[in-house]
Amino acid sequence: MPNRFIRLLGCAFLLALCLGTAARAGTLVIESWRVDDKALWEQVLIPAFERNHPGIEVKFAPTTPTAYDAGVAGRLAAGTAGDLVACRPFDVSLALYRKGYLEKLNGRPGMQNFAPTAMVAWQTDDGNDIFCMPVASVIHGFLYNKKIFNRLDLQPPRTVDDFFTVLDVLKKSGVAPLALGTAEQWEASQMVFTSIGPNFWRGEAGRKALIGGRAKLTDAPFVEALQFEARLGTYLPKTANTQSYADSKALFATGRAAIFPTGSWEIAHFAQTPGLELGAFAPPVRRAGDACFISDHMDLGLGINRKSKNRADALQFLAWVGSQEFADLYTNRLTGFFTLSNHLIAMRDPVAKQMAEWRNACASTIRFNAQVLNRGQPSMESELWEVNAQVLNGSLAPHAAAARLQDGFAKWYKPQQK
Repeated sequence: MPNRFIRLLGCAFLLALCLGTAARAGTLVIESWRVDDKALWEQVLIPAFERNHPGIEVKFAPTTPTAYDAGVAGRLAAGTAGDLVACRPFDVSLALYRKGYLEKLNGRPGMQNFAPTAMVAWQTDDGNDIFCMPVASVIHGFLYNKKIFNRLDLQPPRTVDDFFTVLDVLKKSGVAPLALGTAEQWEASQMVFTSIGPNFWRGEAGRKALIGGRAKLTDAPFVEALQFEARLGTYLPKTANTQSYADSKALFATGRAAIFPTGSWEIAHFAQTPGLELGAFAPPVRRAGDACFISDHMDLGLGINRKSKNRADALQFLAWVGSQEFADLYTNRLTGFFTLSNHLIAMRDPVAKQMAEWRNACASTIRFNAQVLNRGQPSMESELWEVNAQVLNGSLAPHAAAARLQDGFAKWYKPQQK
């Protein structure tokens, strides 16, 4: 075989090898638990990125929510995880960072578009290291049926007294006041206690006082939140303890209940319900003139796998996630999930816009036990589920509920053992 032909074959082989390596290196895989967002990523977000980043292919590879945490941790440990990792807020992702699985993102392109307060869910306890870029938050509140309210000449309540007056009118009219059950327990904690509680314990001030050991769960603000909840329980149907979250959604969607304690993530679902005129109101304040607080839960961040073979491309993608284009697409295509960036977004959905504007009038706080309070046993999360469900069902008195929560907390948290 002539030497020239051999050299040509060798060059062709090397060129093919280089091209193949480049193709493999340019494919980014995104790990996530958000299976319901798959169409958004594949049909909107990824194509928008790829249009301006030729040569970088992106694949969205979600895992079912219940299997995600253990699954992605295992893949990160084995070196088989994707390049980009959807980050749960606070302790779950912090544990991944401490194990060396996630890149440190301080000062990376795109991070400059987030205020320090937007990063607290994805930073170390001392605030020195940031390991995931903030993506979106959700806001807790109450959705209501405007047609029912108009028919009964009701206004969205602002105070606790207003709220129970509205519930009384609804109950007397024969309409179920609340689409709320306790069968799954988590609703009692996250849809009620987490939502209304900040107006009693003054949001971050109360939460941080617990962490610092300056307050106890048996203090008046926390007991009063449980007392509100106990009173709320008297407006639930007798079958509330067998009513699931899906049952509650159906009850509200069909107009058989007037108010749904939930969050912004359900706006898109109910916006597609024929005949339902949707409204929203913020958790009621204790008294007229009180400052208001909302649970503005940091839901999703995005980090980089430290073992990624496509680190440079992953950083490009992350920089785009911090851009105006991504914030606009995500906020307006995934209604009820709000960008955590500083970009000004013109929200098209009126209910989502209304809920986002609560941030201007009220102070934001995170879910009650999202940070630090879940790090011991008994699990604060599990305790809150059980205790709040029992309070709503009327089987556990508010003072006894507070004592149980405090006793469990003090068993493992040293600042509470003073």
